Amino acid sequence: MKHLLKEIQAAEEELLIGNVILYPTDTVWGIGCDAENAAAVKKIFKIKEREESKSMIVLMSDVAMLRRYIEHVPDDFEKLVESQERPTTFVLSGAQNLPKELVADDGSIGVRIAKDEFCHRLMQQIGRPLVSTSANVSGEPSPRTFAEVSDTIKERVDYVVQWRQDEDVESRPSRIIKIDESGRQTVIRE
Repeated sequence: MKHLLKEIQAAEEELLIGNVILYPTDTVWGIGCDAENAAAVKKIFKIKEREESKSMIVLMSDVAMLRRYIEHVPDDFEKLVESQERPTTFVLSGAQNLPKELVADDGSIGVRIAKDEFCHRLMQQIGRPLVSTSANVSGEPSPRTFAEVSDTIKERVDYVVQWRQDEDVESRPSRIIKIDESGRQTVIRE
């Protein structure tokens, strides 16, 4: 527990000065930053060699945090999140209070309520959401474990979180569901 708290504090310090971290999530290892920091978001696009037209996921600690960044959160959204058997990203319209680089042309954004202890506590600590994108250069496979993260990525980020690096359980990306303004759900990635 002491080590976890130390890593949360170290990551918080990096995020608050606009740095980019490599960190474990409830899915694959991710590259992230303070989701409100436009300059840090741009750094991630550069690290990943990714076109800015491709969106990234934003992790939220809970639905209360989500309400600050989505204009109209769907009714019963909290129950929908809780009913998912695996980590699920929801594409919701009405994004607000986030850098334009994170928002799709149609005003939507992919969000996930993180259940991972490290991510959840870190967001509670900084009081803001985190950008989360797989820890790979665009076009390369997403690493399923820390050991699969390339040296290129490790060298390009500002801080590598020293938590859960020894786990050898292969993770997979989240399920993605788009919810339109009428409430209709469409599975984008199973």
